Amino acid sequence: MDYAKMRVIAEELTEYAEHLEGAWIVEIGPCGPSLAMMSPSKRHVGAVRRIRNQLNKQLPATHPGYICENGPEIEHPSIGRMRRPDAVVIPEDVLDEEGLAVDASQVLAVIEIVSPSNPDNDYGEKLAEYPAMGIAHYMIVDPRTGTVEVQSAPCKGRYEDKAPHIFGDAVPFGPWTVETDRFRRYGKAGTKSH
Repeated sequence: MDYAKMRVIAEELTEYAEHLEGAWIVEIGPCGPSLAMMSPSKRHVGAVRRIRNQLNKQLPATHPGYICENGPEIEHPSIGRMRRPDAVVIPEDVLDEEGLAVDASQVLAVIEIVSPSNPDNDYGEKLAEYPAMGIAHYMIVDPRTGTVEVQSAPCKGRYEDKAPHIFGDAVPFGPWTVETDRFRRYGKAGTKSH
């Protein structure tokens, strides 16, 4: 099926999801359009918020006019993919445009927080798709293991550079640094933030 047809189906699924209870996302992956319920844990949301806040403090110095935000969908029609990362670094003004998705060529970086129910999506499909989309930096935060993996230098559909880290590290991510000392693992006791 060509991407234009998949995009029409994705838009219909998005309209359908607006009438359902809960939070839903629509993505176009290797098997075509899919509708999935989002139910991120508090620690998942907390990690996204911490990363977003840190990057938004650094972006004015490195990339004026860019922000780190939850969603929106990003798409690359020529490879037939549309994904909704947990966070994405994009020009702020694209959020004022019409439409559902941001062109992947405008995306500087994506961040995914691994969910306990579907880790293969972040380490498998998305690890192949984001470099194919030309996205320079991909951070995978895994609260199951307390690890962070930074992928960069996309070339021929894969990332050439991979840097592993653990929670507590100051993680270089492109021209930015993400402090992970307050990240918490799933199922592990943590200190309460004030």
